[in-house]
Parts: sequence; C-alpha cells; structure tokens
Amino acid sequence: MHTESVIFSFFLIFTGAAILATLSLYFRQPLLLAYIVLGALLGPFGLAWVVDTNLLADVSHIGIIFLLFLIGLDMQPSHLLQMLKKGSMVAFISSLAFALLGFMVGYLFGFSTVDSLIIGASTMFSSTIIGIKLLPTTVLHHKQTGELVVGLLLLQDLLAIILLTLLTTVGAQLSDGLELSLNTDLLISLAALPLLMFTALGFVRWILLPLITRFDRFHEYIFLLALGWCLGLAELAHSIGLSAEIGAFIAGVSLASSVISQYIAINLKPIRDFFLVLFFFSIGAGFNFPLMGSIWLQCSVLVILVVTIKPVVFGYLIRPICKSKATSWEVGFRLGQTSEFSILIATLAASSMIISESASLLIQATAIITFVASSYLVVWNFKSPIAVKDHLRHD
Repeated sequence: MHTESVIFSFFLIFTGAAILATLSLYFRQPLLLAYIVLGALLGPFGLAWVVDTNLLADVSHIGIIFLLFLIGLDMQPSHLLQMLKKGSMVAFISSLAFALLGFMVGYLFGFSTVDSLIIGASTMFSSTIIGIKLLPTTVLHHKQTGELVVGLLLLQDLLAIILLTLLTTVGAQLSDGLELSLNTDLLISLAALPLLMFTALGFVRWILLPLITRFDRFHEYIFLLALGWCLGLAELAHSIGLSAEIGAFIAGVSLASSVISQYIAINLKPIRDFFLVLFFFSIGAGFNFPLMGSIWLQCSVLVILVVTIKPVVFGYLIRPICKSKATSWEVGFRLGQTSEFSILIATLAASSMIISESASLLIQATAIITFVASSYLVVWNFKSPIAVKDHLRHD
C-alpha cells in the first residue's frame, strides 16, 4: 500500500465511521456494529475501496495493546493477584464447558476431529475488547462486576497464549522432535511470565519512577515515556513467547502505583480509540462474507448456543462469589461472546494447514456475529458508555 493509498484509506475509514456512527446513535445501535459494517462495505469482499486489510490489522493491533495497558494502570499488583485467585476455578470450569460445546457442534456437523477440537478451543474465550469497552469507568475500576470481568478475561488470555504457542509450534515443526519442542516452548513461556512481571516492577521502581518524579513538569516527556514503556514491554513479551497484550498489561500494572498513572490513562484513551476503530474495521473487511452460504447453518447453531449458554454458565459459576444474583448475570452477559483470540486462532490454524478453510470461516463468523449480538444485549440492558437508554449510559 503506497502513502497515497494509506491516506485515502484512512479518509474512507474515519469519514465512513463518522457517518455510520452518527446513524448508529440516531437509531440507538452499538457503535462497534458501525465499524464492522463499514469494513464489510469498503473491504475486498464489498466495494473493494480498501484492499490491504493485513496492514490495517497489524496497525489496529496497537489498539488492543493500549487497551490492556490502560486496564493495567488501574490495578495494583496485590489487587490483581486477589482477583485472579478468586476467578481461577470459574475460568477453568467454564473453559472446559465451552470447549466441549464447540467440539460437539463441530463434530455433529461433520467436521474432522482436529477441526472440532480447534472450534471447541476457540469457543472457550470471551472478547477482551467487547467486555472492557462496554464497561463504564466506574464499574471497571470500582465495582465487583468490573473486577470479575477483567479477572476472567485475563485468565482466558493466559489460556489463549498457551493455545497459540501450541498452534505456532505445530505449524512451524513437523519433525520427530515436535513433542520435546512443544514442551520446551510452553515451559519457557510460563516461566517467563512471573519473571517479566518482577523485572517490570523493578525497572519501574528504580528507573522509571525517578525519571517521572524528576521531569513530571514536562508533559510531553511523560507521554513519550509511557508510550515507550507500553510498546517496549509488549514487544519484549512477544519476543519471549508471550503475547504483546500480556506485556502491555504488565507494563500498566507496574505503573499503577505511580501518582502519574491517571494522567497517563487519560491522555492515551484517544489513541486507543483511534486504533480500535481500525481493529473493528479490519474484522469486517477481512471476513469472506460470500462464503457464508456454505456454513450458515453451522454458524447459526453455534452463535445461538454461545449467546444463550455462555451467560447461563458464567452466571451459575460466578454466583457463589458474587454479592448479588444480578451481578452474576450481568457478568455472564458481558462475557457472552467469543473472542478476537478466536479469530487469531482460526487464521493461524488455517494458514498452518491444521484446520480446513470452512472450520476457520465458521470460527471467524461466530466471533463477528457474537460480537454484535452480545453488544446489543449489553447496551440495551446494562450500564455502558454507549447504552441506548439514557439512564444506562455512563462513561
């Protein structure tokens, strides 16, 4: 994509997003739907005005990184450990239940065992972006609903990292030493997580905080320091076998004790939103809608099961640790979709020839449709920054 086409693509994306967002607000629809629909209209399977969706997907990934960084900025390390401990059993049991659900759907519709296993694995996860983007700031940081949603999503992200590590290694190696390499990569990644956390806390305490204290008058410098720390730790995490999202989250947690953390969070939110528009646009643009005819029945069944069963399972499992039944149900509905990790798993497995194209398409279609369906359920019934009812709209 040339410079001119990049500028033209950005013009189309953000002008079109502004127009569709305006229509969405008038008709009280979720803004996320506007971005996905715009991608489908302008992408290679629509009008083909924006064709380099791979570049957009790479750029938009920064939005997810910033999202996790901002979440981390509001979590003290001790609070994070308590939250993860509280939700670990719920995350484990629910993941098994959803994996079985996806596997059974795939197997009953005639997919191979491997296809069905990957379909089941992709069903385990809920969307970090949808779950957190639709939480008001006060709920996200100060209410049990926010704590449970974030804790469960983080635990799911760790499971997703393990699965992606497995898929990456299987795709890259087809030799007799595969099993040993798999075990080695997993052990390295799991051992690297606490090491990265302690390294980040030490670096912040002995280097970053003194620099922030000394030069806190220079706001531009603080802004650049935060960007560098977020993206630097994200890249470091990626290089040692973890995900960039986990690295960004650790970067945020390590800065959470700083007096400047809220200033950093406020200033990075517009940048996060910029890249998240690109992320949802790239989802709509990269999906091959003309091929939906071959898997529409399987997709419809899986979507209905995910949207209806996930809230019930989460609501039942969370109830013993919730203050109220209403809270457990709200958490369940907020997590009632599959994930952006599901799309990544599908594309990675398909490119490595591990699963069929139809199985990959089924996973991606289910993710997109459950994004939309879940967003509708949340913005119509619970507090949200983009709620369709005035009394539920909270930023």
